[in-house]
Amino acid sequence: MSISKLIHEKVVNNKLSNIDMVQLIEQLGSYLNLKTIPKYAKDNNLSYNGVKKFRKIVKLFDIKFVIDNE
Repeated sequence: MSISKLIHEKVVNNKLSNIDMVQLIEQLGSYLNLKTIPKYAKDNNLSYNGVKKFRKIVKLFDIKFVIDNE
């Protein structure tokens, strides 16, 4: 069973609370080293445009994030 199907099943059967799902998002974000572009740029002494052009950017919840987990 895929992870998305497992999560769907748990949500539908009320086995995951909102708090559980927020914790899941936080944990996955830490594995991805997920940061907003401004936060990533500041933490790494880089320019916003440099990060935007040369890093892996994804859009989640209408916000752009950098993935840097390599």
